[in-house]
Formats: sequence, structure tokens, C-alpha cells
Amino acid sequence: MTMFIIVFLALCLISQPTQAITRHYEYITMQNVTRLCHTKSIVTVNGKFPGPPIVTREGDRLLIKVTNHVPNNITLHWHGVRQLRNGWADGPAYITQCPIQSGQTYVYNYTIIGQRGTLWWHKIVSYPFVKPYKEVPIIFGEWFNTDPEDIISQALQSGEGPNVSHAYTINGLPGLLYNCSTKVNTFKLKVKPGTTYLLRMINAALNDELVEADALYVKPFDTKTVLITPGQTTSVLLKTKSKYPNATFLMFARPYVTGQGTFDNSTVAGILEYESPTPHSTKSTMKNPLFKLVLPPLNNTSFATNFSKRLRIGLSTNPCDKNQTCQGPNGTKFAASIDNFPNFPVNPLNWFNYTGNSPNNTMANNGTKVLVLPFNTSSSTNLHGFNFFVVGQGFGNFDSNKDPAKFNLIDPVERNTIGVPSFGWVAIRFLADNPSVWFMHCHLEVHTSWGLKMAWLVLDGKLPNQKLLPPPSDLPQC
Repeated sequence: MTMFIIVFLALCLISQPTQAITRHYEYITMQNVTRLCHTKSIVTVNGKFPGPPIVTREGDRLLIKVTNHVPNNITLHWHGVRQLRNGWADGPAYITQCPIQSGQTYVYNYTIIGQRGTLWWHKIVSYPFVKPYKEVPIIFGEWFNTDPEDIISQALQSGEGPNVSHAYTINGLPGLLYNCSTKVNTFKLKVKPGTTYLLRMINAALNDELVEADALYVKPFDTKTVLITPGQTTSVLLKTKSKYPNATFLMFARPYVTGQGTFDNSTVAGILEYESPTPHSTKSTMKNPLFKLVLPPLNNTSFATNFSKRLRIGLSTNPCDKNQTCQGPNGTKFAASIDNFPNFPVNPLNWFNYTGNSPNNTMANNGTKVLVLPFNTSSSTNLHGFNFFVVGQGFGNFDSNKDPAKFNLIDPVERNTIGVPSFGWVAIRFLADNPSVWFMHCHLEVHTSWGLKMAWLVLDGKLPNQKLLPPPSDLPQC
């Protein structure tokens, strides 16, 4: 069984550029962790949960030696890093590499080029804004009392949706709103009055969309609530009150949900606490009133849409296996596909009203083909190996005759992961200038398991610097 390990990291930035250097890191072990009165062994990086940050500058070369000390196969994916001509370091198992087997080692070797900010494991340059007093990683995740691998295996066998998580977490801590969880297991952000903090947010939850720009600066705007889809990152400048407020504040995160399936509808809480003006005094802060904010409703599509606009997928079924009882719709197994077919034709094989009532036949086909793109062609469609421009989005079915006239071709936001509106569409555009095989998939883990994934094969260009590099000598064998 292949287990993808997504390690959650934030980058630090420095105010002055320096000469690029080579940085070395080593990793992977098992560690016992206790949450919600349940102790279990989980995969960690150097024994830390969440994993440690990699601090690097633009132009640095990274050599990450990964030794697998766990019983499962593993790979590491460097989410959002543009692996230029170097798909061998991207990480998706059985696409650009075989997994690292137990007891084996592989060195991920790549250079940070043309990126800055926060990714899931990443880099450093000057700020395009006033330097913040401090940087704080905020990593949204999920906690399962049971083994997530067992949950996915059971769901794929039964055909129904997977069991939901038992809690959401901030930096690995579920907070004080869950049973058997206290302030000790609550993330606490201590701040000083009149200062600015840079919050590096990462949504590492597997199957839910939490309250949003992928290592790319956007035009700033003020907001009290943030929408961030699975796999996305964003940086937020938190400006504290000018004077000590004699109060403590709760920070909340919960899912935005539009589907009809089961989901974890709980809320994770953290604490924002101002440092006491009296040195070495904690009594004053303990007596402060605790203020709670109000989040938008779970299904507030209007808020989600309006938030996304400020930044300048469908499911199917498969028949049940022979001599097996399945618990999906009408005795089938849940599945997913792109363009009704997992080998991604240019146009769907079966046309229907994609955002209306489901057709009578929801069966998906199976395939293992890729879509081939010549080098340096432009394509409009989480995509590995590229950033893309979000040129348009809307509700209902995409109208190729009318909707392109409304595309933003002046200042579209640049992302590596995008949330598609419920019962709607998104148009993205990227330049296929990076030769290799690149994975594109839904960032809801369950949808990827069902088949909502495909791959682009970008061909070599004519010049030497437009060709895929040869594979490294230590590339894992299957």
C-alpha cells in the first residue's frame, strides 16, 4: 500500500537577498501522539508533528535525503514547488517515481526558482510590504482516532464515502471545544499590542474546505474571515490593537460544505492572547473575558464566491465487484473522473447537464492514458509542475460562446490550487513550458481515491534548456 506523506511547512523570508547556497535535510520516523484521549503511532518527520519548516532563499538548491523508517511505502510531494525540468523530484507515486520502500533512501534534489512566500515545504526574499514583527505558521489539519489508511481502504471496498475525522486541528492541536481536549491541547497565539504578524496559513485537511496565495503575492484587501481550500496556502497580515484590550479572543475554523455527503461539521478553536502589560504576570490575562467571533454558515456559497472574487467536479459511480455488496448509491461504488473518463479526452465523451440533476447513467469508465501537450503551448484548465492564472469562474454550465468574453486577462490571480464553485466552473490558463509528466487531481483525498485525477505529458522543447533532465541514479525502483 502506498501512503502519501504531506508534511506541513512554512517558509521564512529575509529582507536582504544573499548568494544562493545548497541546503541539506534528512527525514521519516514513527511517533506516538495523543489527542482526544487516543494515542496512536503516526508518521512524522524527524519526530515532529506537524513537520519542521524548511527555511530557504530563492535560488537555493535543496538536497532532502529521505530515509523510510516506517513499514509503509512513502513519497514526499513538495506542494506548489515548480520542479523545472525535474519531475523526478515532484513526488506522486507511480507517476514520476516509484515509492520509497521501507528501509530505502532517496534524495530529493531541486532548486527554488521564481517563487517566494509559503508553500508546503519552502523559501525567502524581500517583503513587498512592511516587514512584520513575527511570522507564525497556521496549519489546518484533521485528527482521526483510527488509522486513515484503514478508513480509505474500507471506503474503497464498500463503495461508500469514508468515515469523517474526529476533529480539526490547528498546528496539530484540536482545541478546547472537543471532548477530552483542554487548553493544553489548544493552539495559542501570543501577540503584542500595536504590532503586525504574518500568518502563513496552510489547509492540510484531507477532505474538507476550511475558512484562503500559493507563494504568489496578490493585491491586499481587508477581511475578517478567510476561505482556504484543501491544498491551498495564503499569507495574512494580522494587525493587533494599538493598546492592551483587557480581553482574550478565540480563533475559529470550520468547513464550508455544499455537498450532500457526510462531513465533520465541528469547529476547531485557537486562542489569541495579548501579552500582559505587567511583566511576569499571568493573573490578569486569565481573568480577561473571552470573545467569540461568528463564522458564516456552513453552506454560505455567497460568502465563498465573494471572497474568491476579491482575489484578482463532479462525482460518478462504478458497478459493485462480483459477489460483493456495496453501500454507494443504488448498490454501486462511488467513483470520480475528469470529462467522464479518467484518461482525460479534450471533450467529455458523454454530454449532460453537469450542474443540474444527475443523469440516469452515472457510471465512470476506467483508463490510464495522459493528455499530451507540445512544449510552450498555452492551455486553459491542483496542477503539479505549474502555476496557473484563474481567468474566470461562474455557476451553471460553462458557455463557450458567452463566458470567455468575461475572462479577466488583465490581472488574474496566479495559483497552484483552486476551489471550483459548487455547481459551477473555473477556467485556468497556463503555459506548458515544463517538460515531464505532471499530476492534476482533486485535493479532496477521497475524490482522488475515487478517480478524480489525470496527468499531463508535456513534451521536450527544441533547445537544450527545454528538455527533461535525466533521472537521478538513486530513483526508487518499483
